[in-house]
Amino acid sequence: METVCLIGRPNVGKSSLFNRLIKEKKSIILSEPGITRDRIYGIVEYNNKKFNLIDTGGIHGSDDNFNKDILMQAELAIDEANIILFVTDGVEGLTDTDKQIRNMLKKSNKKVVVVVNKIDNEKRKELLYSFYELGFDCVVGVSAEHNLGIKDLLELITSHMEVINSNKENCLKFSLIGRPNVGKSSLINALLNESRLIVSDVAGTTRDAVDTKFNYDGNEYIAIDTAGMRKKGRIYESVEKYSLLRSIKAIERSDVCVLVVDASVGIIEHDKHILSYAIDAGKGIVIAVNKWDTIKNPNEEIKKWKKELEVYFKFVPYINFCFVSAKTKKRLHTLMPLIIKAYENNNKELKTSLINDVITDAVSMHEPPSYKGKRLKIYFVNQTGTKPPKFTFYVNNKKLVHFSYERYLENKLRESFDLEGSPIILQFKNKNNE
Repeated sequence: METVCLIGRPNVGKSSLFNRLIKEKKSIILSEPGITRDRIYGIVEYNNKKFNLIDTGGIHGSDDNFNKDILMQAELAIDEANIILFVTDGVEGLTDTDKQIRNMLKKSNKKVVVVVNKIDNEKRKELLYSFYELGFDCVVGVSAEHNLGIKDLLELITSHMEVINSNKENCLKFSLIGRPNVGKSSLINALLNESRLIVSDVAGTTRDAVDTKFNYDGNEYIAIDTAGMRKKGRIYESVEKYSLLRSIKAIERSDVCVLVVDASVGIIEHDKHILSYAIDAGKGIVIAVNKWDTIKNPNEEIKKWKKELEVYFKFVPYINFCFVSAKTKKRLHTLMPLIIKAYENNNKELKTSLINDVITDAVSMHEPPSYKGKRLKIYFVNQTGTKPPKFTFYVNNKKLVHFSYERYLENKLRESFDLEGSPIILQFKNKNNE
């Protein structure tokens, strides 16, 4: 899958364009405080084609004195990208900073598309010609705010990309994600029963995502080892920022993500933050507590750990846990069955009649609350997607759906169907709308 990055000076509308482009990918929104993150990375789907999109901070300065941190981030994004969207401001016109950024992009030898934002009427289209002065062949006018020119831009970006072939590889792929030094590489080595990957006690050994094929129970699987994800403020080396992007890309091409937690350290807030990447991507999820050999009285401690995990990850009660030791291979046999179950449930397809029976019973037991004299009516429900399972509700007015009632409906679906290990998406549409 190719990567596209957004580059430009501040206040030209990069974030607005980013949000506009990724809108087709329905993220699972979590209300749990503390896991919302700055979204610098997303997936765009258009006409059965897909690409990674990287947002960057606004490059500013004069006489080449750019902000060093932002410049480093931009350079990493450019290095990772196949196509660069050079975002400019159609109202303000060309500036000296734009020309400085142009000089930097010329050195990259990458395909550059100049995106002139804020072109929201016919008169402003005349402003496009001045941007050819930057020396790039492709200049496209858009209005991210008003959704103008976005389709033309997407057509240009995806013109050479291949259509997604979901049947290209049926092999289950799972990635191990987590903080540095929690034992991800050691865990894969234990599963493989051989040391194919470099294992080290020095945090940050794995700089890139590594794919390894192996057989389990007569079937082939791919395990993806990823670099440890540090807190944003602790990423000092440029290579580690690059590794973070690679880890997020590894999550996207996985079917299941295994969050590895260090039993000797305990759960920390950053574990929740890392898990949010996998939830956002709609992947099957398992939590593996590694280094269980370091725990004294494991039979007693496992009960405490289960309670702590349930409390800490209460916003994702559908996730299964296992407690393993890569070092001694104790309880290692419990991991693969959970990965397979999460995969199967993430791909599960349910009969429409059964779904509607469950929702009809749920509504009869607990009627939706009324709002200003109006009450939500659910006419029909069907499953409209997998990876993760997506359910579309056709209603009288989707604005009447309260988040608490949506959660109630989700719980009823989960009670009736085995969906453990997988997020699900509930979408509401007005019956009279297309």
